[in-house]
Amino acid sequence: MILVGQNDSPFVRRVAVTMRHYGMAYERKPLSVFADYDAVRALHPMGRVPILVLDDGETLADSAAILDYLDETVGPERALTPASGPGRRRVLGLATLAAAGCEKSGALVYEREKRPADKVWDDWAARLEGQIAAVLTHLDGLDPAPWLAGPAMTQADVGAAVLHRFLGYYHPHLAPAGRYPTLDALAARCEALPAFQAVPFVEG
Repeated sequence: MILVGQNDSPFVRRVAVTMRHYGMAYERKPLSVFADYDAVRALHPMGRVPILVLDDGETLADSAAILDYLDETVGPERALTPASGPGRRRVLGLATLAAAGCEKSGALVYEREKRPADKVWDDWAARLEGQIAAVLTHLDGLDPAPWLAGPAMTQADVGAAVLHRFLGYYHPHLAPAGRYPTLDALAARCEALPAFQAVPFVEG
């Protein structure tokens, strides 16, 4: 399989971490949606990453769809998302919340760093920051036992950890050390795992 995208995307990274956790072999194609946009669009019309090219040539896009495929492939006993019931709904709810935080964090990068300075919409940026803070506050208010959704790591934890790392790099003022201590500890626990260590946020 071929995983397309760079690890500084939290959506790419959560797929890469999951594949490492599952022991799935894959080839890296670290294309950028900025520098390599035409090449990305050649693989999928949306021009978004991550993209996973399966061994038979089938192409999957959108991290949630890719994670669903990976979970199905390894089976319910190993999947990081429960197959059914309240446990599945809880994990999906938290993972979706973390993904929303990643989406808003990415939008803030575009607004603050990619848009011309005289075109930045400060009210919109402030709204994004408020949404990100709401996600972090909710996740930090949970009581891990020792993970967000129970005794084993799930996609909720992977999502929270990649969000935390992304913010630490691009928006450190939104999540300074100590403001969200529960989330800080959870992210540190995740980043120490082999699957996370094998997928460094900054490549090279």
